[in-house]
Amino acid sequence: MYSQKRLERLLCLDDFEVAAQRFLPKAIFGYVSGATETNSSFRDNREVFAELGFIPRVLCDVSKVNTDVTLWGDTYASPFGIAPMGISAMSAYRGDCVLAQSALSRNLPMIMSGSSLTPLEEVAKIGKNVWFQAYLPGSEEQIVALIRRVAAAGYEKLVVTVDTPVAANRENNVRAGFSTPLRPTLKLLLDGVRHPGWTTGTFLRTLYRSGIPHFENSYATRGVPIISRNVLRDFSDRGHLNWAHLKLIRSLWPGKLIVKGIIATEDAKLAVGCGADAIIVSNHGGRQLDGTVSPLRVLPEIVAACPSVPIMMDSGIRRGTDVLKAMALGAKFVFVGRPFGYAAAIGGEKGVHHAMDLLSAEVRRNTAMLGVTDVTAVGRRSLRALSTSSVFARHLDAI
Repeated sequence: MYSQKRLERLLCLDDFEVAAQRFLPKAIFGYVSGATETNSSFRDNREVFAELGFIPRVLCDVSKVNTDVTLWGDTYASPFGIAPMGISAMSAYRGDCVLAQSALSRNLPMIMSGSSLTPLEEVAKIGKNVWFQAYLPGSEEQIVALIRRVAAAGYEKLVVTVDTPVAANRENNVRAGFSTPLRPTLKLLLDGVRHPGWTTGTFLRTLYRSGIPHFENSYATRGVPIISRNVLRDFSDRGHLNWAHLKLIRSLWPGKLIVKGIIATEDAKLAVGCGADAIIVSNHGGRQLDGTVSPLRVLPEIVAACPSVPIMMDSGIRRGTDVLKAMALGAKFVFVGRPFGYAAAIGGEKGVHHAMDLLSAEVRRNTAMLGVTDVTAVGRRSLRALSTSSVFARHLDAI
């Protein structure tokens, strides 16, 4: 576990990835960092930001800058939160609780993943800043039971992920030594020996506290152990799900309903028509269909097509400038995943605090340097496509 002094040497979110690669076993790091097949979506999620440049204004008196963003009456300290990350309790000890508590201390939202290893009821107790993200089970009966469980736990915001009809091709995870189900092998054992900080501080502590981790929140009841041969079966029965299931959830869920994993404008409109209170434009961090366009490329048209609800975004955000570019294209809020997972792994709550403080400082500083005093006022006038011949540039001009 990194000390505060070591954490202070990390100066941006990318630094946490470098540190986590040293700290975590290759298999665990590979699971967190990995994407699918050729990684083309994963790369484009980052590269797309470089296609846009800023046009700052000067002499605007930016001595006071407001970075607060309000969603449905809840005011957050910055326009970003923690994206859902599966099995984060394997990379960081009690990772879901660490992320939720860290977000609460910085007045930011955290979305708990449905493929987590900590009971959702335990994390719900931390605060109202925690949203729950569900991967829908296969039958209506199971869906109804899960929604009722989430509501009974006290969650007010439900995020339904819709871009996982079948299991993705995670061949890169397998190459790194991480399989589903997770199989204890001699290679994994030796990898753990070479990373004693993670082995003693996360793995052995978890085994001592609660035994073999289970998928706790896929259904209304406890799921299978992470080493069970039935893991893939339990996560691959969603191919038949359709818009009628979203309407069913809307009829059952009393709180805010957010649909995550939308890329097509037509799907965004359908989701709003089914009663969604918000959309998170996302390609799952490049972890589903390889070759899917980055969310930033379709964000403006989805914002234009769905003016009645907040449009949010995740996938690829690493800098305060990335946050501001997304907001300039219409995003109300953004979510960041992997870097905060790395921060929790190497530094626990202190690590996540440091990562959040770095990104918050970047957002505030860069808003001022744009000549803007309120982050919610960052708009299209502050951006230019760097190549007028690019498809992205022509697309922006057409909207």
